[in-house]
Amino acid sequence: MVCCALLAFASPPHCAEAAKARHFKWEISNMFWSPDCEEKVVIGINGQFPGPTIRARAGDTIHVELKNALHTEGVVIHWHGIRQIGTPWADGTASISQCPINPGESFTYRFTVDKAGTFFYHGHFGMQRAAGLYGSLIVDVAEGEEEPFKYDGELNLLLSDWYHEAVYAQAAGLERKDDHFQWVGEPQTVLINGRGQFGCTLGDVGDFQREIQRDAKAAVCEDEKKTNCSMILRSECGPFCRDTQCGPVVFDVQPGKTYRLRIASTTSLSALNVQVEGHDVTVVEADGNLVEPFDVSNLDIYSGESYSVLLKTLKEGESPYWISVGVIGREPKTLPALAVLRYVAGSTAQSSSSSLPTTAPPETPTWNDVERSRDFAKKLKARAGAEKPMPTNRRIDMLNIQDMVDGQIKWAINHVSLELPATPYLGAYLYNIQDQVFNTTVLPDTFKSGYDIDKPPQEQPEGVPTNATVVSSQVYTFKHGEVVDVVLQNADMRKDDTSESHPWHLHGHDFWVLGYGKGAYSVDATDPPLNVEDPPLRNTVVLFPHGWTAIRFVADNPGVWAFHCHIEPHLHMGMGVVLAEGMEDGKKLEELRKKVPKEAMMCGKTADDAALAARPITPATPPPPSP
Repeated sequence: MVCCALLAFASPPHCAEAAKARHFKWEISNMFWSPDCEEKVVIGINGQFPGPTIRARAGDTIHVELKNALHTEGVVIHWHGIRQIGTPWADGTASISQCPINPGESFTYRFTVDKAGTFFYHGHFGMQRAAGLYGSLIVDVAEGEEEPFKYDGELNLLLSDWYHEAVYAQAAGLERKDDHFQWVGEPQTVLINGRGQFGCTLGDVGDFQREIQRDAKAAVCEDEKKTNCSMILRSECGPFCRDTQCGPVVFDVQPGKTYRLRIASTTSLSALNVQVEGHDVTVVEADGNLVEPFDVSNLDIYSGESYSVLLKTLKEGESPYWISVGVIGREPKTLPALAVLRYVAGSTAQSSSSSLPTTAPPETPTWNDVERSRDFAKKLKARAGAEKPMPTNRRIDMLNIQDMVDGQIKWAINHVSLELPATPYLGAYLYNIQDQVFNTTVLPDTFKSGYDIDKPPQEQPEGVPTNATVVSSQVYTFKHGEVVDVVLQNADMRKDDTSESHPWHLHGHDFWVLGYGKGAYSVDATDPPLNVEDPPLRNTVVLFPHGWTAIRFVADNPGVWAFHCHIEPHLHMGMGVVLAEGMEDGKKLEELRKKVPKEAMMCGKTADDAALAARPITPATPPPPSP
C-alpha cells in the first residue's frame, strides 16, 4: 500500500493500493496552427495544441521526460495546482525552482499528484503560456475511493484567450519606456479546448455581439471550403472544413443523465463567464478542493482557477444548446466563444453547421458588475466536515499598485516590483549563496502608512513618497509551520478611479479564502468578519477592483514558491512575490540538496555543481519576528 504524505490541513491522505507511475515523453516545439481559423505559430507538445491531457489517480507518480525542441529559448512546465510536497524543484518556475531547459536539452519532471481534482499545466518562462503552451491535468480519486457525488460521464472545458500578435512583440511593448509603452490590448479570440472562430460567430449576430464589435465584423460563420484541409492552406480552412483546427466544440450527452463538467482557465488576460443554455449547474469543486454544493445559472472563472460543476441533462428537450463563454472584468472587445451541448440517443453524428443550435446564444453578464462577481465568490464554502483553519501568527499586507520606475510602467507589491535572478532561488538556498544571487534585504510585512488607495501613486498626500517603487529580487521568508494571513489590497492604478481585478495564484499550497471587502482593509472594521468557520480552500483567488481579499496558509512545504497575479502581462511587469519556507533548517536543506536533480540547477551561479557540492550547508537566517 502506498500512502502519500499531505499537508496537515489538507484533505485526508489517499492510501491507494494501486498507485502507479505514469510515464510521458514530450517534445516541445513551435508549429503552425489555426486555433481560430487564422494560421499562426503556437508552442505545441508532440505536435498537439493544446498539449496532451494527463490523467492519473491521487497518489500516482508522474514522470514527464521533456525535450526542448524550441531553437532559441528555454522552457519549463508548471503543474498548476499540484503542491509538489517534497519535490519543490519540480514546480516548473524558471529562476525560482529550476533553471530553464535549454534548447536541445531534456529534463524529467517527477512528482506525486497528492489529491484528486481538476488541474492543468502551462509554460512558466517568459510569456509562453500566452503562446499556447498548456494542457489539462485531471486527477481522479485513488483506487477504491469515491467522490461524494455521483455522475454518469465527464465533459472537459479548457478555456484560454488567443492573440494574433506574437508574445515576443507583446513583451517588447510592455518594456518600452515612457509614452512608447504598448499594452497588449484585448485578445482576438476566446478558445474552448484550443478552438475558436475569429471574425465570425457560430450563433446569431444580435445587438449583444454588435455592441462588442462595433466595426460589424461579427458575422455568422459560413460553411465555405468544406474540403480536405490538406488540399488548401490552413489559414483558408474555415470552422466546417473536414480537417479544420477551429471547428465547433461539440459535447454529446444523453437525456436524463448527470455529467461532471470540468472547467479550467489558462487565459493570459481575460476573466470569463460560462453558462449552458437552458441548464443550471451545481458547483462541487474549486481548484481541486470540494465545496458545499450550490446551484448557479452561470459561473465566473478567472485566470488560474478551476471548477467542477454537475450538469443534469433534461429528460426531454430540444437539442442542441449553446455553451457560451464571454469576457467579464474588462470592457469586452472579444466575441464570446461558443460550444455545443448536443443530446444524442445513440451514435455520434458528424459535426457540421446543421448541428448548431438555432437559438440566440446566452448573453454574457454585464462586464463591470463587480458585485455580481464578488457575490459568486462569496458563495464558495468548504464542504461540510472540512478542517477549519488554525489561528494565525503573522499577517502580511500586500498593496497592489501600478507605478513608473525609470520610465517603465511596472506593477508592484508594497512598492517592490519583482525581478527574477539568473540563478534559481532554490539553488541559492541549497548552496548557501543567497547574497550572490538575490537581494537579501528583508521585505516589509506592510506598506507605507498613510497611503491613499483611492488615489494614483503619483497623487499621494503629503508625507507619502511618490517615487518609492523599486525593482528588486527580494523574498519573504517563513519559518517552517508558520500560519500566515495575507491581505491583498487593491488600489488605484496610474489613472484616478481606475482599478482592475487580479487573480492571485500561490504555488506549493492551498490556502483558505477568509473574505472579500470593499475599500481599505481594517482589522477592526471588517464587515462581515473574516470567515474562519467554513472558508474554501483554493490555490487562486480574485482581488476585486477597489477592494481587498484575505487568505490564510500554512508554511509547511519547504521550498521557494511563487505567489503572483496570474495575468500574464501583469506578471511580466513585476506583479508577484517569492516566498522561501523552511530554509532555516540545515538538516532539511541537506536532505533536499541530495534529492534535487543536478540538471535543475545548471545555470547562473549554481552551474558549477562540482565546486558548489563542496560548500557546507549553512541555514538561512530565520526571519525576524513580525512587528
